[in-house]
Formats: sequence, structure tokens, C-alpha cells
Amino acid sequence: MEAPEVLDIGQTALWLMLKIGAPVMVVALVVGLMISLFQALTQIQEMTLTFVPKIVAIVLALFLFMPFMLSSLTGYTQGLFARIATGP
Repeated sequence: MEAPEVLDIGQTALWLMLKIGAPVMVVALVVGLMISLFQALTQIQEMTLTFVPKIVAIVLALFLFMPFMLSSLTGYTQGLFARIATGP
């Protein structure tokens, strides 16, 4: 396996990681911003108010995006195994 192939595999893996992680991180960001806005407007500074809704939203996002994540990761793995099978 030559250096350009290794770099291509690494680059594809990094893009896949971003593609898989981005939906959940965006949901966490949006929920966090909404909670911060709510706290700023109501002057409620309860620490558990930030964690519980974020955890619930992340778990729901994981359940919602799990088929997309699984198919993306499966496609990458099958492509990687196909590259290994063809050999040098």
C-alpha cells in the first residue's frame, strides 16, 4: 500500500467521523443555546437545567440518526475491506 492510498483512507475516515458526529453535536449545540437563552431570560441559574435536557436531546438524536450512522460506517468498512481484498 502506497502513501497516497493511506492518506486517502485517513482522509475518508476523518470526513466520515465528521459526518457521523455532526448531527448529534448540532442537536447538542442548539439545545444548549436554547437552554442558555431561557436561563438568561428567566434569571434561573440551575445547573441541572443545562444537563438533563441536553442528555435527553442527545439520546433522542442518537436514536433518530443511528440508521444513517450505521449505513455510513458500514459502507466505509465494506469499501475498506474491498481495498484490502484487491491487494497491492
